[in-house]
Amino acid sequence: MNVLHMTIELIIGFIVLFLVTKVIGKTQINQLTAFDFISALVMGELLGNAIYDREISIFFVIYALVLWGLLMIAVELLSQRVLKTRSFLEGNPAILVRNGLIDYKMLKKSKLNINTLQELLRQKDVFSIQDVEYAILESGGTLSVLKKSGALETSRDDFDLPVKPVNLAVTLISDGQVLWDNLESTGLNIVWLKEQLETTEGYQDIEDIYYAEWLEGTGLFLQGYN
Repeated sequence: MNVLHMTIELIIGFIVLFLVTKVIGKTQINQLTAFDFISALVMGELLGNAIYDREISIFFVIYALVLWGLLMIAVELLSQRVLKTRSFLEGNPAILVRNGLIDYKMLKKSKLNINTLQELLRQKDVFSIQDVEYAILESGGTLSVLKKSGALETSRDDFDLPVKPVNLAVTLISDGQVLWDNLESTGLNIVWLKEQLETTEGYQDIEDIYYAEWLEGTGLFLQGYN
């Protein structure tokens, strides 16, 4: 009887959970906000706990799933119909790179660091900050990138130009600290790096640099905290 009872609860719980998720209408992972994701986990937890607790009847399984689903739908409808609540419930996009410069305050506000930003950019086939005009962290957690006009994809064959070697940008300074292994891998040294700072207006010391990268053929890119 216990097996039969659990089987019935599983089938009914599966059907109710399926119907609730269909009503909510989120069909893709990238459509989910952080709240949607956590709410879905709670629904699964409610179903699991209800099924394996012998003292809870199937009625309470259905009630818990339907009630939680209705709350999720209510929040969804509220964000759709009341514009002022949308930013609070769903969040706003965050501009992490603006006019080619990293907004480190927005990066910190978004609970990210420079390494995470670089990883997100590489997922968009962008391997150098210098190629980015704007990078926007969407409310769903994905990154949208607008490349600089000179970095837009074109084929050299379109202009009958010879093929040039492709180089990978190397981060030399991150959060005011020198990445010594990266500096050594480029064949450069700290003396050269300090000389570059001295010739760049506004920077007195390495601690003044938020981010720096070296790209063969392009040179050194520096960005301070100000």
